[in-house]
Amino acid sequence: MPESEVRTGLIVKSIGGLYTVESPDGIYECVPRGIFRKEGKSPCVGDRVNFQDDRVITEILPRKNHLIRPPLANMDQLIFVVSVCEPSPNLLLLDKFIAIAEYKNIKPIVVLTKVDLDKHEDIFSVYKNAGIDVVVIDYRNGEGIETLKEILGGKISAFTGNSGAGKSTLLNAIDSRFDIRTGEISKKLGRGRHTTRHAQLYRLDNGGYIADTPGFSTFETNKYDIIKKEELCSCFTEFSEFSDNCRFKDCSHTKEKDCAVIKAVSDGFISESRHSSYCQMYEEAKSIKEWEI
Repeated sequence: MPESEVRTGLIVKSIGGLYTVESPDGIYECVPRGIFRKEGKSPCVGDRVNFQDDRVITEILPRKNHLIRPPLANMDQLIFVVSVCEPSPNLLLLDKFIAIAEYKNIKPIVVLTKVDLDKHEDIFSVYKNAGIDVVVIDYRNGEGIETLKEILGGKISAFTGNSGAGKSTLLNAIDSRFDIRTGEISKKLGRGRHTTRHAQLYRLDNGGYIADTPGFSTFETNKYDIIKKEELCSCFTEFSEFSDNCRFKDCSHTKEKDCAVIKAVSDGFISESRHSSYCQMYEEAKSIKEWEI
């Protein structure tokens, strides 16, 4: 390779300051320029970068989105793996992260697991009626696996969800080459042991990439991803059909008279659990100080 040649690639793995970059002509182990640290920049998995023949990353190309923890960039989809039991689903937490995905223009997809152990129809209806894609995985007959593979094709997707919900098991079912370690659920704690040690993209035969990430408890965004109360409604996309019909233009959709969103809830067009999550998130957003945003 000529000394001055610059190549472009995708960071698919990051461990201890060493970045694995996949480019059209091969895989390279690279380190970032020292100036990045002084500039407060840090490459992460999902970044498209330029690097030189000395295997030094010289430029981080513009991102369309960024998650601070786990550190991932340029996500097309967030796959929320939700077990219908063991552990029981936390819909408020799920709705919070779906809202963050919507806010950052990442498509949210809900995947239901352990449907052989408990009913799933209620939670399926809540998110399907909200306009969110829902995939049911049943390992007894293989239901949902092929559908999910098609969804993942040609996209960069991150898998997340409560520990013990079955993320690693699901990834192994999608492609056994991954051989990702899985952990038993701790009956005492009611949650799974973390088995994912680092951020990494796995390449699929259909051109997609998928990332396994830690559970919801460590899934965080930086302070610039705080959703203001005025912007929260747009992150619940099923509200949009009704929110412009409220009596008051500045309606919060929490308790006002003649609120079209509240009426839609009472009429069964919007899920009560989704609206309850919205109201709790709205109250939390009201307490955010301007300097925190």
